[in-house]
Amino acid sequence: MAVDIFNTRSKIERGEATLTDVVSNFAQTIEAKNPVINAITSLFTDQALEQAKLIQKKIESGTAGKLAGAVFGIKEAIVMDGSYSTAASKMLSSYKSVYNATVVERLRKEDAIILGRCNMDEFAMGSSNENSFYGPVKNPLDHTKVPGGSSGGSAAAVAGHFINASLGSDTGGSIRQPAAYCGVTGMKPSYGRVSRHGLIAYASSFDSIGPIAHSVLDTASILEVIAGRDPLDGTTSHERVDEYTKAVENPSGSLKIGVPSEYFAEGLDSEIRTRIQEVLQKLERDGVEIIPVTLPHTPYAIATYYILATAEASSNLARFDGARYGYRADMKEISEQLRNEENSIKQALKVADAVSREELERQLRQLDTPLLRMYKRSRSEGFGLEVQKRIMLGTYVLSSGYYDAYYAKAQKIRRLIRDNFASAFDKVDVIVSPTTPSTAFKIGENIDDPLQMYLNDIYTISANLAGICGISLPIGNHSDGMPIGIQLMSNSMQEMKLFKAASRLEHHVQN
Repeated sequence: MAVDIFNTRSKIERGEATLTDVVSNFAQTIEAKNPVINAITSLFTDQALEQAKLIQKKIESGTAGKLAGAVFGIKEAIVMDGSYSTAASKMLSSYKSVYNATVVERLRKEDAIILGRCNMDEFAMGSSNENSFYGPVKNPLDHTKVPGGSSGGSAAAVAGHFINASLGSDTGGSIRQPAAYCGVTGMKPSYGRVSRHGLIAYASSFDSIGPIAHSVLDTASILEVIAGRDPLDGTTSHERVDEYTKAVENPSGSLKIGVPSEYFAEGLDSEIRTRIQEVLQKLERDGVEIIPVTLPHTPYAIATYYILATAEASSNLARFDGARYGYRADMKEISEQLRNEENSIKQALKVADAVSREELERQLRQLDTPLLRMYKRSRSEGFGLEVQKRIMLGTYVLSSGYYDAYYAKAQKIRRLIRDNFASAFDKVDVIVSPTTPSTAFKIGENIDDPLQMYLNDIYTISANLAGICGISLPIGNHSDGMPIGIQLMSNSMQEMKLFKAASRLEHHVQN
């Protein structure tokens, strides 16, 4: 069965398959393999089959939309009317959305079928998809290894042939890194290119929704549909949406690729470095100019990102308090617990000496109110440990006395990183880098080492800091059998250049 969008559509148009066949085959694959891989959290087989019958008729009559024949999965952080939209968190485990995200509306308008919801790291906080209320996702190419995160379910579902394509979100590499680990293509658009209306926020000045698919052409066709101005998201750009598929179909012309020395320094796996060099040599023989560039503030990117992103997370997730939104701890249980604590202290007071009495009276005065205890328990029970860690870090850097030392300084560094990219793009069309410093690591390997876990995003976070676009493509396998990803980045709103370069690179990898 064809797995990329265009070949699937071609088979249907030639009468070699029906869209209901395609949906049924995908659903059967999910039912057989998902219990192990855990990429899909909700499956909509019946609804998808009903849609397939209607869209099949449109294909036959020549009235179908651009994405007719495509079967999608949608990341749990992107809301869908009538379905659970949990961001893979206990905090939202009972939340059914009452509206569709703009990207979901745009997919459906062009006759895409949504077959399931994709697992993720809780509230998009993670690089391995081990931080999920639904449990970890496994890499479909090796079940002992992670698929990457936070859009690990979206990438694993595409790589496992559960669907043609998926939508993920990318705050610091959460589309590109799992795409690299799973051997598929993942694209992060420029900030403001795609509406975030209906995306459950992690860090609002970083978050981007983008496609994961089997080819550059598929990702370009999806972006054409989901991109563009949205009155429901004031941060979306007024810039015209180009026909990105034309850039893929005709990628000829001059091309200048910048190679930053900072991205090929110590810490990069030697096989990944060698493979990227081989690809660049092929491109150079084809007339592509390979130009050294410098991004001098790269060493500060990780620290800058984790200060700013966690600060925004602290603000965004403050709404989930158990009173207004999200999981609420049991008030009956809380009231009973407080009564027991109060009674216990009062009983102790009856027999306490003078020294102990003072301490017990202090404890009695400081007992929580039921409301305060509900807030504390709702958030500590509703959020996982990684989310709690990032909320506390973000609250700290925003607190009085630390704001200027951390948050304000990080904003200045962010501007310098953006300026570095702007200077580099004055000389080149795109910048190349590894997507990740290594191939997919084993499940549990980095879970107790947060610094090592955060360093998996070392090559991807700068694009989010600068607001530019980036794409990860597979360029072969490592000697450990796992895929190697290469990343291309282009300036803000320069997706046409990015797709041209990516298409050309993809051609040389496949030939």
